[in-house]
Amino acid sequence: MAADLHQLALQAAKKSYSPYSKFPVGAVIKTTDGRIYSGCNIENAAYPEGWCAETSAISHMIMDGGGEIAEVAVLGLKADLCTPCGGCRQRLAEFGSEQTKIHLCDQEKITDTITLGELLPKSFKL
Repeated sequence: MAADLHQLALQAAKKSYSPYSKFPVGAVIKTTDGRIYSGCNIENAAYPEGWCAETSAISHMIMDGGGEIAEVAVLGLKADLCTPCGGCRQRLAEFGSEQTKIHLCDQEKITDTITLGELLPKSFKL
């Protein structure tokens, strides 16, 4: 259920290591076969060597054998709206489809749901 993804994204954001931007982000991926992976942003003093929350979640998915992304929830603790950055949009496109649901969340709930195709209409595909 999408509301569960929101709660997991909120928990992930609270684990963020973001001492430089002070902008904690959490993301949760649900695969088409129902597996769930969360991630948070992890910053580094040597910008841009940090990881976005979506990248962290994708890494967990890959380490567990991969899969196709069905849904993603993204939440920034200090933002009413936090969408995946450009690089993460392309990373999500690598493992998702145009129909992949992207749930945009605030701390209380999912505020909007769009598709990856809407978020990244002309992704780079080989």
